[in-house]
Amino acid sequence: MLKKERHNMIMRQINLHNRVLSSDLVELLNVSEDTIRRDLQELADDNLLNKVHGGALSKSYQSSFDDSKVYAKDAKITIAKKTASLIKDGMVVLTGGGTTVIELAKQLPQHLHATFITISPLVAVELAKYEKIEVILIGGLFSKNSQISYGGHVISQLADIRADLCLMGTSAMHPTDGVTDTDWEINQLKKAMIASSKKTAVLCISEKLGTTLRLKVAGLDTIKYLITELEPHDEILVAYQTKDLQII
Repeated sequence: MLKKERHNMIMRQINLHNRVLSSDLVELLNVSEDTIRRDLQELADDNLLNKVHGGALSKSYQSSFDDSKVYAKDAKITIAKKTASLIKDGMVVLTGGGTTVIELAKQLPQHLHATFITISPLVAVELAKYEKIEVILIGGLFSKNSQISYGGHVISQLADIRADLCLMGTSAMHPTDGVTDTDWEINQLKKAMIASSKKTAVLCISEKLGTTLRLKVAGLDTIKYLITELEPHDEILVAYQTKDLQII
């Protein structure tokens, strides 16, 4: 495989899953660890990704958040608008982080009267622009990679919450494997968020459908809504149609 082809495949994995592990890229591309290390360094030098210990992160995970670096932005705007229709006055909404959830925070009705609890400072900043939305930012250890609060203290606070709706982005979604991710700490956090909410909505661009990562977050039976940019009856979504999962 040519270097340009490897770089394209690496960037696709980054764009889809927001972060990649070097070990997974070695297996996927069938090359050495040294080759992957050099590839990631070259892509980082070109300002296309952030190289971190054990892998790399999407450039969208930056505190300076730049709209121009958001992958599949139009699809995420469509998802955000669909998701906004679920949120009603008086609701308590729990959110994770990520570019799709940040986009949602920009698409809410101006006069919405609700309470949002979030683990993401970036989401909190966007929500704070609404006059009638109360924003509660849960603090704890801060992940420089994912730009969210995490850890035992955060999970302990989540245990005291009973939200009406949890809004969660995902790195991968599969009809059999459910919601999966690569980071152990973030997985535990997402599980706690689901347990703290009456209903959970997963916000997922269609390119992530049919993909699976190393660690399971939740099965489809624990998710109430799957929201993509596709029409609900698109053939890609047929495998996700169960009696308890509502596709929007």
